[in-house]
Amino acid sequence: MVIVYVVKHINNFKSKLAKIMNKFNLLFLYGCVILLLSCSSTNERVGDFKLLPLPQEFEIIGQSSLDFDAIKTYYSNQSVPLPITGDLLEHIKEENEVSKAQIVFGIDTSLEIKSEGYTLEIKANTITIIGKDSAGLFYGFKSLEQLLQDAKEQDVNLPLCNIKDYPKLSYRAIHLDIKHHLEKTDYYYQLMDKLASYKVNAIIVEMEDKIQYKHHPIIASADALSIEEWQKLSDYAMARNIEISPLIQGLGHASFILKHEIYKGLRDNPKSDWAFNPLDPKTYELQFDLYLEAMEATPHGKYLHIGGDEVHTTGRNSGKTPLELQLDWLDKVCEFAKEHNRIPIFWDDMPLKEAGVYHAMFNTKLTEIEVAKIWEENEHKLLAFLDKFPKNCIYMRWNYNKSEAIGNGVAMEWFRSHGMQVMGATAGQTRWVLMPQMESNMNNISTFSKSSIDNDLNGLLLTLWDDDSPHFELYMRGIVAFSEYTWSGEKRSKQELKSAYRQREFSNTLASDEFAFIDDLEKLVAFWKNVLLKGNKRNYLVKQENPIDESLIDFPDKNKKGAWSEKHSKRLDKAAVVVMKCDSIATKIKIMKSKADRNVYTLEVYEQVNNLVRFSTNALLILKQYDNSEK
Repeated sequence: MVIVYVVKHINNFKSKLAKIMNKFNLLFLYGCVILLLSCSSTNERVGDFKLLPLPQEFEIIGQSSLDFDAIKTYYSNQSVPLPITGDLLEHIKEENEVSKAQIVFGIDTSLEIKSEGYTLEIKANTITIIGKDSAGLFYGFKSLEQLLQDAKEQDVNLPLCNIKDYPKLSYRAIHLDIKHHLEKTDYYYQLMDKLASYKVNAIIVEMEDKIQYKHHPIIASADALSIEEWQKLSDYAMARNIEISPLIQGLGHASFILKHEIYKGLRDNPKSDWAFNPLDPKTYELQFDLYLEAMEATPHGKYLHIGGDEVHTTGRNSGKTPLELQLDWLDKVCEFAKEHNRIPIFWDDMPLKEAGVYHAMFNTKLTEIEVAKIWEENEHKLLAFLDKFPKNCIYMRWNYNKSEAIGNGVAMEWFRSHGMQVMGATAGQTRWVLMPQMESNMNNISTFSKSSIDNDLNGLLLTLWDDDSPHFELYMRGIVAFSEYTWSGEKRSKQELKSAYRQREFSNTLASDEFAFIDDLEKLVAFWKNVLLKGNKRNYLVKQENPIDESLIDFPDKNKKGAWSEKHSKRLDKAAVVVMKCDSIATKIKIMKSKADRNVYTLEVYEQVNNLVRFSTNALLILKQYDNSEK
């Protein structure tokens, strides 16, 4: 009886459940039909528009009647020339009547927004772009081009929207470090277009030997560009609101000059090609020759970055301290820059290091009281030479991973409180091997951008050091983060920003998190860096007499079968996991290459990074097979 009762109630429950499911299925089917109908016409579907950098105000209120390829004409009521545009707008023609134009634009200096700002309004059939100035008008068109790109890829019309936009920081510069190698020249022209689309407005290019110097031709490398070639690139960049200024290393980092026999007499230490002798007048004759030609190569630049970091001078029994010697050099160089209408930029680390306050700028554990005590005990060393600090110089406070440290802010404020100009420098690449790490250093870029904005500084530099020679394409995600944080501030999360990066760089179909492989690859590269080494000393191998014997792990001994595998068991377990992750990333990149609408080359670069990590790591697993083989 109990069994009959249970079966009866189960059958009743199944009957009721079937009725519920039938209703649910009908509702689900009805919902699918509605969804399909809503998606059947591009005029009724609003796409996913991710602008980079994110505008200060961006409101989408519906769908316009404008398809991405319906923009044929423009009108300017002020005879303002059409800004340089990209492929999606290269065909548009001028109209003499405003009523016949899809785009109406102009400049209104009375707009109550910052310089480089603009407004953009898309109505049912017209687009209006008003710039605060010519740069603002240009950036208004750059935002429109991103909207057109999204509309084209998603097969939707442009959105009905209102944008009011302007930068938080006025000087948004990236560092182009080419001292170790150059790409093909065409690459840099394409780079200017891309940087302009992300509203980067300045470049500080570390040239070193990559100029064909006329007065000192021996310094130029075999692949150096002529002054005329640099001028053409500078003109091209300036037409896209990008100002190029040179960085020619001054007192230190001078090996590219002092390695030559003819200049050895200018060395501070005869046995080292690292630093100039600041006491020799010929030092300045040579440096000023190089500065003049670098400035000639970059005619639109307003700055001259003179370097000055990481250098100690001997003083040659002059009785002068290293701090005093550096300030003597800085004074002469800054006076030269002033005479040639350039603003000198100087890395600020050495005066602060000589004064004993340097480490406080990088120690996040120090409290305000502790930092104040350090400055109280050491500030007199700076004040003793206060009148020697040039006032026309910008003191660049670089901090690549601890910019939130209290001491970093205190150092910047010290310069400002004594009438000196200050600018920060963050990093998208430092000494990371193979590719940038720490989510493209997004946290530090965000933190330093915020502090620069909050302290009303003029701008920020994103350094991109090439000492370990990663491919420049691997810097782009950090550059995108920099453009976002310096223009917009911190308006969206890192995950949202990474999604916008994938959409803008590759395709809207690749914006979702399922295609987020870069953070994972960073971690695998961090393992790869030391995968065949005894310890974490890769960057110091050059200093060892026998780096192979001293640093590389040993090979298996065929007479001690299995001993090598046991010794390196933890490393081998990790290697097996890394190889599997590399395989997963390889599959993901392959899919992305098939779906990407642009920048497939970037994905190919990441693909080769992944291949290299897998190759070296898999070598360990092959050695394990050998170590345990019976043959």
